[in-house]
Amino acid sequence: MSPDLQLAQLTAGTAKVLSAKELLDKLRLGRPLRIKLGVDPTAPDIHLGHTVALEKLRQFQLLGHQAVLLIGDFTATVGDPSGRSATRPPLTRDEVLANAATYTDQAFKILDKSLTEIVYNGDWFRKMTYEEVLRLNARVTLQQMLQREDFRNRLDAGQEIRLHELQYPIMQGWDSVEIRADVEIGGTDQLFNILVGRDLQKEEGQPQQVVMVLPLLEGLDGVRKMSKSYGNYVGVSDPPQEMFGKLMSVSDELMDRYYLLLLGEARDPAGHPMEAKKALAEKLTGRYHGADAGSAARADWDTRFSKKDLAAAELPELPLADLPADLSVLALTAHCFKTAFGIDKSNSELRKQFITTGSVQLNGEKLTDPASPVVLRPGDVLKLSKKHAVRFA
Repeated sequence: MSPDLQLAQLTAGTAKVLSAKELLDKLRLGRPLRIKLGVDPTAPDIHLGHTVALEKLRQFQLLGHQAVLLIGDFTATVGDPSGRSATRPPLTRDEVLANAATYTDQAFKILDKSLTEIVYNGDWFRKMTYEEVLRLNARVTLQQMLQREDFRNRLDAGQEIRLHELQYPIMQGWDSVEIRADVEIGGTDQLFNILVGRDLQKEEGQPQQVVMVLPLLEGLDGVRKMSKSYGNYVGVSDPPQEMFGKLMSVSDELMDRYYLLLLGEARDPAGHPMEAKKALAEKLTGRYHGADAGSAARADWDTRFSKKDLAAAELPELPLADLPADLSVLALTAHCFKTAFGIDKSNSELRKQFITTGSVQLNGEKLTDPASPVVLRPGDVLKLSKKHAVRFA
């Protein structure tokens, strides 16, 4: 592919590229570029929001460039302050390495492991003397650090900023020097950190990396960024049927962004939105579980919701023994959404959008009184919405 065509493909879906001209010049060098993506394994699992950057790294990889996946085994013990309103709790090195093992396993569902260079920034930071750390710190001013919006907001709110947090952008920037990155990929919240890398590379006499920042993916609610803490996420390790079902709850408006950011393609505007959504869910489920699993999840969804045959469908099963005692319709609905699908909904939302509208049905019978008690038996099927249902065992 010509450099100009590569540029068009690689910049699609990005929030900012500094600069497209620099990237084109690098693509014209006729050699594989070193594309850096740094990840701090602060948790064992990743969700689709994390995969936006991995998908962009994969695009570079498919075009013949060198993907460099940097595992922040050292920086994760500090904690990235980007976008944070409080200091992150510290992690031990053992916790970080355990998270890294599962994180990379999931990342290689997207990347070609045999063509990915994996590096750990602890390999150089743990060798630094205190004198070297001081020399590195001397290259950055406190005024520069306080230009960061998250730091400034915390200061204005009277919240503390620990000194080790000020080190984080410097460490991320030095990573780029160590691996001689041509391009660094990150979310929009990483812009400041990646720019520090450009400055340090220039001081070291290296060509400066191109900055490529990507949008933060909205979660299933279509409002806040995808996050486990918000309950609006799709986990890469979610079971196929659960993943497919969650994706079918994405709004039509958000579907186009999911196509672009998660698949690197545009939705066919001539197709029916429902068919497009099924295709999106099948492709993404197939990406992480295999094509057969994606097809099976789609067939199961059709059985459950298109054909209205819940009794024959494979549904998430909830043990009756694990249910709280004396459940009302409202409490049961909230419990099932949360436990089976990882979805948090307010009591008001459950009442107005699901219960009083007749969406919640036990074995086909509508449960429209939120306060009514519920008696359950093994084999009962509770339909929560057009896209969510559970079976009790």
